[in-house]
Amino acid sequence: MKKIFYLLLLLLTMQTAQAQSKDSVDVANAVNQLAALMVNPIKADLEVLVSDRVSYGHSGGKIEGKSSFIESLMNGSSDFVKINITDQTIELFGKTAIVRNKLFATTNDAGKPGEVKLALILVWQKQKKEWQLIARQAVKLP
Repeated sequence: MKKIFYLLLLLLTMQTAQAQSKDSVDVANAVNQLAALMVNPIKADLEVLVSDRVSYGHSGGKIEGKSSFIESLMNGSSDFVKINITDQTIELFGKTAIVRNKLFATTNDAGKPGEVKLALILVWQKQKKEWQLIARQAVKLP
């Protein structure tokens, strides 16, 4: 009986690890998809990826909701030319994921060329089998 219990425990642990591993990959893919959409915004895709209740914090202190975040990408007031993400970590807590990374980008906000170096924290939540961004905060790096 003890052997059966330990076998079931081992199988449950393996199944949980596999689910977390798949979720980690799915979250990483969502982060990459968001970065790609920030460079080449497609409104319909952003609408799906970003929660209706997102809190999107910029490094300068500005906080945006979903509609203003998407609109700023669509109208070019926030224009990312190139994004490179490094040093990413993903921690899963059930249907919530906390992602930390560094973002280095070339920008052209409102036609003004620039560079940004940011440390980010992004919070993702699984909604109907899809990961959605629910919060993001950026801090400028030296």
